[in-house]
Amino acid sequence: MTASTPARPRITRYVEHVMGLPISLALRGRHADDTAGRSAWRAVMANLREADRVFSTYRRDSVVSRINRGEVGLGDPGVPSELHEVLDIADRAGRATSGAFSAWLPGSDGERHLDPSGVVKGWAVERAASALRALDDTDFCLGAGGDVLGRVLDPDLPWRIGIEDPHDPRRILATVPVRDGAVATSGTAHRGAHVIDVRTGLPPTGIAAVTVIASTLTEADVDATAAFALGAGAAEWLGRRVGRSGLVVATDGTIARIPQVGTR
Repeated sequence: MTASTPARPRITRYVEHVMGLPISLALRGRHADDTAGRSAWRAVMANLREADRVFSTYRRDSVVSRINRGEVGLGDPGVPSELHEVLDIADRAGRATSGAFSAWLPGSDGERHLDPSGVVKGWAVERAASALRALDDTDFCLGAGGDVLGRVLDPDLPWRIGIEDPHDPRRILATVPVRDGAVATSGTAHRGAHVIDVRTGLPPTGIAAVTVIASTLTEADVDATAAFALGAGAAEWLGRRVGRSGLVVATDGTIARIPQVGTR
């Protein structure tokens, strides 16, 4: 008689596009493929579509686009409180980086324009995930353009998230087990030099990618972008961030592994 290995729980997967990103979901457990699970997925997507309506820098009808055209002001009654919440997060990151990170970016006309993209993705996905956290006896792994937020109920069955080599995305530099937390990466591999150091208006130098592991995707996403904006100073800065760990890859291929510092 031979012992059999218990079957791993079946995973149901969903994927749609919003905010210019592929949004993917893996559900495992009681509500992986029932009405409650499908309803939670619809709630996630509805939440992200609303975030796009407010924050998109590509949609002419978004609140951010209307602010940039001078049609509405930040203090106007129609501006949602969520925008001020996002700007507060950006302001804190700006102070922590001595101004390298900002939601107000220099434009070709020399004027600053509102672009909270460095905050919005992680913040919006974290908020949207509340519908998934409400599912009892169900694990979830929610991904947005490479950033991941996950929860498992059995610590022996973590989600395993691969961190790409920015110089060769086919190669995995490390694998991160996620039990209740988030992983976010900012880099040039897929989107080119899309992050700038606001102090100079130029892309940072010496840096290829920053991956941050944190308890929330809001924290992980903001800190990954903020650290990347600091360029060669990314690893030193990230090493001082309480409750974070991560991986910093320099343009010469050097890898700095950042252990978690303290707890909140």
